[in-house]
Amino acid sequence: MKKIFLSGASSGIGRAIADLLIARGDEVWGTSRSPARIPSAAGMHPVALELMDARSIEQAFEGALAEAGYFDVVINNAGAGDFGPFELNSEEALAKHFQLLVLAHVQLMRLALTAMRAQQRGLIVNVTSLASRLPVPFMAPYNAAKAAMASYTMTAQLELADEKIRLVDLQAADIRTSFNDSVVKTGMENPRVAKVWDEADRNMKKAPKPKLVARRVLRLLDEKNPPPRITVGDFFQAHIAPFIFRFLPQRLRVWGLKFYYGI
Repeated sequence: MKKIFLSGASSGIGRAIADLLIARGDEVWGTSRSPARIPSAAGMHPVALELMDARSIEQAFEGALAEAGYFDVVINNAGAGDFGPFELNSEEALAKHFQLLVLAHVQLMRLALTAMRAQQRGLIVNVTSLASRLPVPFMAPYNAAKAAMASYTMTAQLELADEKIRLVDLQAADIRTSFNDSVVKTGMENPRVAKVWDEADRNMKKAPKPKLVARRVLRLLDEKNPPPRITVGDFFQAHIAPFIFRFLPQRLRVWGLKFYYGI
């Protein structure tokens, strides 16, 4: 039985992870801005957390840690995104994305590291995105924030190489969640923007369900030496596309992504 702190546990990937963890007998301290949205179940401990508020982050983690005693695993999963031309992104929108997807998770990483060093073991999983390597057009703040978190995670892996605390960058490709339902869209009167949105939305609707990610996370938790980075999604997005794009010059990468989204 493991004790896990999981952000964004009320829906999507986080909810799927929580459900499988509880089903196998683990205990989960799952966070949400609205804890009432987290289903009541044996082994689930709802935690109120506002990722836009540094004090809320500290209070949520420290309160959960005091109740749990220790955490074997911390999973940074919560997130959100906007859709629209990069030149229309306000400073407020950029700041929001980096707070939600980078600064909040970095703060949780630091809190987790302090706790895990005391017990000399632990696993931190940062759920980033394949968009950090293969950006989605008209989602510049999301792509950039996920890339920043992926880079931050790799840097931490370099610095913690001799410790018994493991870090994993879990890069999710398109996964069928309600993510698109909460996306704020701008510039949709532009035919190119609208076309990419339609394509991205179609990809989301035919993508694998969140349980695919949840099953991979459960395997990670049981590995003695988990890989530093994994990509989870359908076969093309998770394996073929990253492999091909890895060897292409930037000009061809841009062309390939434009072709993929039909622009």
